[in-house]
Amino acid sequence: MSLPSGGCYPAVWLELPLAGPQELYVALGSSRHGPDGMNEGEAERVIRVVVVDDEALVRSGFELILGASEDIEVVATASGGDAVETVRRERPDVVLLDIRMPDVDGLTVLRELRTMPDAPVVAMLTTFDADEYILTALHCGAAGFLLKDTEPEQLAHLVRTLVAGGVVLSPKASRTLLHSHPGTGAAVDEEAARVRLLTPRERGVLVLVAEGLSNADIGARVHLGAGTVKDHVSAILAKLRVTSRVQAALLAQRAGLLDERPRSEAGR
Repeated sequence: MSLPSGGCYPAVWLELPLAGPQELYVALGSSRHGPDGMNEGEAERVIRVVVVDDEALVRSGFELILGASEDIEVVATASGGDAVETVRRERPDVVLLDIRMPDVDGLTVLRELRTMPDAPVVAMLTTFDADEYILTALHCGAAGFLLKDTEPEQLAHLVRTLVAGGVVLSPKASRTLLHSHPGTGAAVDEEAARVRLLTPRERGVLVLVAEGLSNADIGARVHLGAGTVKDHVSAILAKLRVTSRVQAALLAQRAGLLDERPRSEAGR
């Protein structure tokens, strides 16, 4: 399923909960639970990863580091020009994509990947933390923003978080998102209209999604089974015309939903 018309969202402000090793990265909206955010039944499934970067040394380094984990396999590496075809062929769970490459812009590749049926989760790789790239990538459907000098012991955890439905942000990326501003005018009015399509229960679930709770945790909070919560989340994404929990949370913040009630009351 492709992104809504235009493919990208404007900058927003969103309060994100801290998570991850040493609380160096922010994680939002993991849709599963268990070790590293995965269901118990999924723990033995091998996560298929494609690494896209213009530098062979970077590609081989990520392949070596991630390959040391029994539950992660780097099924292919590619330069930017070969990225889309490689992903179509290999059908990975996660793509780690360089945001700036000499032969093709990483954001262009991201937009094309997001239009694929059963699109993989995409996290952007970079050597720098430029605000405009952070916001554009996240609002074009990226599920994360990782620095290439991320500590090796963190990478496997971050990949597991991504495949479990979460978003991972480098410290600078999380600060950029925190300090960007809510939108105003017609765009926000249109988003608020979409939020008004939600039932009271769905609005409560959306608030808890934006707090970063898993389906199981939301179910415990509102006394519903995880399967029922999953159905509610699917309905929320369809009504809001977004493709991920992250985009739903961003839209909810822009529409003012997260300001309507204290967190302790959300979902009741």
